Amino acid sequence: MFLDCGRKLEKTHACTGRTCKLHAERSWEGQDANRGSSSCKRMYPPSRKDFISLTLSDPHSHAYNNGKHRRQSCWRKWKQLSRLQRSLILFLLALLLILGLLSYPSITEQWRGKQSPLDAQLTCTRSESVSNLHGAGFLEETQTSSFIIFRLFLFVVSTGPADRLEAVRDAFRHAWKGYKDHAWGHDELKPISKSFSEWFGLGLTLIDSLDTMWIMGLKEEFAEARRWVEKELSFDKNVDVNLFETTIRILGGLLSCYHLSGDQLFLEKAKDLGSRLMPAFKTPSKIPFSDVNIGKGTAHPPRWTSDSTVAEVTSIQLEFRELSRLTQEPQYQEVVNEVMKMVHTLPGKHDGLVPMFINTNSGQFTHKGVFTLGARADSYYEYLLKQWIQGGKTEDDLLEDYLQAIEGVKKHLVRKTGPNMLTFIGELSHNRFNAKMDHLVCFLPGTLALGAHNGLPGDHMDLAVQLMETCHQMYVQMETGLSPEIAHFSLQSSDGRDVVVKPADRHNLLRPETVESLFYMYRFTKDTKYRDWGWDILQNFNKYTKIPDGGYTSINNVRDPVNPGPRDKMESFFLGETLKYLYLLFSDDMKLLSLDKYIFNTEAHPLPIWPSPPK
Repeated sequence: MFLDCGRKLEKTHACTGRTCKLHAERSWEGQDANRGSSSCKRMYPPSRKDFISLTLSDPHSHAYNNGKHRRQSCWRKWKQLSRLQRSLILFLLALLLILGLLSYPSITEQWRGKQSPLDAQLTCTRSESVSNLHGAGFLEETQTSSFIIFRLFLFVVSTGPADRLEAVRDAFRHAWKGYKDHAWGHDELKPISKSFSEWFGLGLTLIDSLDTMWIMGLKEEFAEARRWVEKELSFDKNVDVNLFETTIRILGGLLSCYHLSGDQLFLEKAKDLGSRLMPAFKTPSKIPFSDVNIGKGTAHPPRWTSDSTVAEVTSIQLEFRELSRLTQEPQYQEVVNEVMKMVHTLPGKHDGLVPMFINTNSGQFTHKGVFTLGARADSYYEYLLKQWIQGGKTEDDLLEDYLQAIEGVKKHLVRKTGPNMLTFIGELSHNRFNAKMDHLVCFLPGTLALGAHNGLPGDHMDLAVQLMETCHQMYVQMETGLSPEIAHFSLQSSDGRDVVVKPADRHNLLRPETVESLFYMYRFTKDTKYRDWGWDILQNFNKYTKIPDGGYTSINNVRDPVNPGPRDKMESFFLGETLKYLYLLFSDDMKLLSLDKYIFNTEAHPLPIWPSPPK
């Protein structure tokens, strides 16, 4: 029983400022509770034990007020409970805390989603650093803890590397579930309509995902997919396929799986496919056609032009060269090396920059005067460097073309925004600069960092750091935290905003280029901010693109978090590239696909760096 004598004791006491309990074993009948103060009324018969709660506060403290009565009331109610009741409450609280801690890793990826069962909880993020953008007001998370507030208590949990790795695995399992349930053996999943779409009819998503499953240790999923490859995958089909896409996704995926698993099945399938792609090189110029019928053994350019894109014909070399090395059949390497020799000597370049199109009849560049590092040209620059590394850094023409191209980029395409001096890569059209940058260009920070790691000039790394920040801002300046397909940049400081997005460019296709570069940047710098940026991207994929029944979808509008406009399509590269690079970004095992031993093709399929130079 609590008695409040209604006044403050003016005395110095060892427990000043806290609540002291005095136990009385005798009855009170009008006596002074504080020996001389005003009397307190008797509340119970003499035989009842009573408890007196007195608050002795510091005379200089202002904390003693009406809150005292509330504290005493709560304490009174607590003491009125039986020992069994109090023990039961404490046990339930402890159990709830333990269950919350144990369940955290499995709910990490879902708690920000629309369908999350944790919507009733309050989540907040603590950012411990602010970016150095002058006046931008953008927050940049370097160390993040997630707070989960339940009704009865608060606890803090961190998202360490192990939790993030598991979150990526969970994302892959969720995407794979949708594919397995609704699109098994087909090219791509349509997660909203729970159906599929065909491009080549070759199980594109399945093959693109094989090495990702191996790397993540998803053994059951890998074994099931392997059985499909063994029993169902056949290239003896009357179907036209795109030479470039089939090479980087299917041929590259099969070669990568062979190296990772040692399973001869994948090499046999790769050899079969490679031989069926060879008719594409039967052209007057030796520049390959874009399309080939792998059943009939015929090839042709697109119906609307006799041109191929420069990226298509110069970004198949890693795979064909490796196929020759493994099979000891030189024809694959010979045809792709011939393409690179021709491009090396072609007129029409602009300080190492190449046009976007090349004619398969004449072997000459077309549509001259337009230069970009975006679509139709991007991976030309990537494969110059990677072929040089793959072959043991002995092919001087490749290195020369790469270094000259990067100098051309710095001279003609690099600019800074007006508002916050973000470095970006624009485009050049007949000497007119266009402040437009595709998300595809975000491959460049990783490529520059890879070159610097292999002994190329240090200012390449400086540019990589600056461009990585810009690619990050393409995400954080959008309301969904996801990048648009194409961004335009403000050159005038009066514009106020660095990134401007036109309505037709607001879609997001779950692309990998930014997380790819984050992986390279973290591997070479160990700066944890790159991991944090990747974690934010994964969380936003989960929030805005995840379909509850399985799969992820591309979206139409990164500027509208309320209605991002799902497109009902999950690209194969989301599993083959995006989630793979996120997994490698969060892995603490630096020997896992060491960048001193492996080179990644443009579809994120790792191939070994050759132990001896090419012949």
